[in-house]
Amino acid sequence: MKICLVGNQNCGKTTLFNALTGMNQKIGNWPGVTIQKKTGAIRGTDYELVDLPGIYSLNSYTKEEKVSRDFILQQKPDLIINIIDATCLERSLYLTTQLLETKIKIILALNMVDVLEKKGIIIDINQLKSELDVDICEISALKQIGIDELINCIKRNVINNAIQKKNYHNLKCDNCGTCIFKKESNTKNNYYYEHNITQRYKFIEKITQKCLYKKKKWINTNEILDKIFLNKILSIPIFVVIMFLVYFLSVGVVGKYTSNLSNNIMYVFSNKVEQILIILNVNEMLKSLVTNGALKGITTVLSFIPQLITLFTCIVILETTGYMARVAFLLDSIFKKIGLSGKALIPFIIGSGCSIPGILSTRILENDEERKKVSILVPFIPCSAKLPIIALFSSYFFEDKAGIMGTLMYFLAIIIIIFSCLVLKKYNSQNISDGFILELPDYKLPSIKYVIRDVFEKTRDFIKRAGTTICISSIIIWFLLSFSTKLDYGVSIEKSILGSIGKMISWILYPVLGVKSWQATVSAMQGIIAKEQVISSMAVIAGFEDKAIFESNAFGFFDKFSAFSFVIFNLFSAPCFSAIMAMKKELGGYKKMVYAIVFQTVLAWGLAIISNVLFRFISYFVR
Repeated sequence: MKICLVGNQNCGKTTLFNALTGMNQKIGNWPGVTIQKKTGAIRGTDYELVDLPGIYSLNSYTKEEKVSRDFILQQKPDLIINIIDATCLERSLYLTTQLLETKIKIILALNMVDVLEKKGIIIDINQLKSELDVDICEISALKQIGIDELINCIKRNVINNAIQKKNYHNLKCDNCGTCIFKKESNTKNNYYYEHNITQRYKFIEKITQKCLYKKKKWINTNEILDKIFLNKILSIPIFVVIMFLVYFLSVGVVGKYTSNLSNNIMYVFSNKVEQILIILNVNEMLKSLVTNGALKGITTVLSFIPQLITLFTCIVILETTGYMARVAFLLDSIFKKIGLSGKALIPFIIGSGCSIPGILSTRILENDEERKKVSILVPFIPCSAKLPIIALFSSYFFEDKAGIMGTLMYFLAIIIIIFSCLVLKKYNSQNISDGFILELPDYKLPSIKYVIRDVFEKTRDFIKRAGTTICISSIIIWFLLSFSTKLDYGVSIEKSILGSIGKMISWILYPVLGVKSWQATVSAMQGIIAKEQVISSMAVIAGFEDKAIFESNAFGFFDKFSAFSFVIFNLFSAPCFSAIMAMKKELGGYKKMVYAIVFQTVLAWGLAIISNVLFRFISYFVR
């Protein structure tokens, strides 16, 4: 059995998918969370459930909507679970009427019934069943209300094959006396619906008049909060303050009180492992491989987990409350001036967790040129993998101002994105449509359960990267540092394979750092594997001197200016290999991917040089 979950954007579809399957898909309080269809088995059955991207109508416009439309019309699932927002019944039923025309079995999942009473809304379920002639289940996906009943309803309809629905092609319009809905197709793989929208809504209005009642007026807290967060004067300052607090809290406050503790825990762990290896009489080379190679790289990166958890928590809370959707609406007028729509903010916000889903989420953008442009720019937003770089350099060189430096990097990224948009705008003539429609979801208190689960998933993914990619890369770095080009073990790092390679490319970052440091250059190049690997590589190299990173000869040359420039280069240069492949997929080929990499790296190199020279120049006169 193939069952699909279909509904408007932001109606609780992914939450219901998780409740039915027990999976942990991304949940956010804004449209466009589901970018690709996702599959899982319904609990207690072998029925395959497909979670389709949100769609308002079978007349699709964006890539994600086409995924849903094509699946419904071409794959022909055995059963459709049409989830609708009970608080917006009239709007939600528009898609329902189109789904009924497909002649596919349907169960209507009436979501958010727990909110109806608060809003003073009553829905006559029996009357609604009579009008639509489908099974209806009242649920609250967030609070797990009615989920078991829905599963039983699915089983019952699958086993008995008993879902019946009216043929809407036979319904007559009171005014015109002709069929309200006309379905046509023009090619084998391209379907579209010709219909009279006004007549369709008249039909829906008749249903809601019979089924929906409002018993009292209710205080609309959304309007009250929007008067604050979308205020013409206060909205931008509020956004700046919120993002300042996010980075100040994660990089500054938490970083200040947890960095030493995390480092000490990792130091004790490394020493214990080393003592065990000594007791086991492990030979020196293998001991060095474990302690100076794998462990040195992994433990350095893992020491930043408390700051990452704080950042993840703050971002997830902002997403689930519905605030970030407001920010997209808020920045629309600003983004239009640089050739983007306000909706483009969503991939940037998703990219703050990881660039890869951020790049993939550009599919929610209708304009193809905008989609490609945003795919190139998403990696500029500091992702979780870049936080260790920001945190390490900020806490060491700027100490109490570490939180401010972290915030500065975030807003610098926004400035660079705006600048890049203006540059890229000159090389394409396609304009972004002036029309911008974005559903503003209700403000919601974040569910502690889902916040914890989302943060746990993100943290687990980060640790898995540290345990695989970073571990392997650290071992390779150790090998290249331990052996000479003649494969002699135990040589100085200056005469090692990596040292020889690094000296040939050290000129690349000479204008950025002001010195020829092959160690810093090699570490920065490691960012192509994973941005966390920059710090991991530095830790492994410094470990050969048995010193802390900035106390070693390899990185002791860093001062505030070169440190700031080095961070800028790593923030804006080409992203990790996985993100590059995601860009290639969204840009449509290797040629545009190479163009994107060159643009990002050259821009990063230029910015780093300018920042180093500029801040040294200012510092000279400030004295």
